[in-house]
Amino acid sequence: MTTHEQIITDLEKRYTAKKYDSSKKVSQQDLDVLYQALRLSPSSINSQPWKFIVIESDAAKQRMFDTFANKFQFNQPHIFACSHIILFAHNPAYTRADYEKVVDQGIVDNRTKLEDKEKAFGGYAFADMNTDEQGRNASWTKSQTYIALGNAMHTLARLKVDSTPMEGVDSQLIGEIFADELGGYECDVALAIGYHHPSEDYNAKLAKSRLTMEKVLTVI
Repeated sequence: MTTHEQIITDLEKRYTAKKYDSSKKVSQQDLDVLYQALRLSPSSINSQPWKFIVIESDAAKQRMFDTFANKFQFNQPHIFACSHIILFAHNPAYTRADYEKVVDQGIVDNRTKLEDKEKAFGGYAFADMNTDEQGRNASWTKSQTYIALGNAMHTLARLKVDSTPMEGVDSQLIGEIFADELGGYECDVALAIGYHHPSEDYNAKLAKSRLTMEKVLTVI
């Protein structure tokens, strides 16, 4: 199978898991690839305004389970059944000081010359455009996490690991229960990963359905 065919096959076979096999865990080797994919995800002006918090231990899973106390209980069964959960958190008030860390890393990585450091801040103008009078730019930084989320799901499809993106999470309770890990960041979306239950995941047996190419793609 060619690379082109493999990419399409991965995406055709990928689907949202609805029931996980709790006896199966994602290998550390596959997790390491996923973690690198998350770190290498693109973002506007290379801002990287995110934190990825991996929930692996039973104690951490219990804390995540507790965040469903008030709503979105339909996603609660995934917490202990899946292998891991990843919280995609964003910085709601991204600043020039935050961007300076990116610029400084660019100097370390030989992307930017030290003498060009000030010039490298030119891209921060885009962050300014998306920042309100209170210094919040959460709608912009939150959008970046979805780029990483898509990258993660495609990577997992390539690794033949199942996943379930969850916007059905309680951001407020996550913020309270994981306050130490978040450090002021906010989480509005999470990703459960693992392996679907062979007999109880109804979605695994359903045909894939998408709008036709003609309805979604225009070449001009």
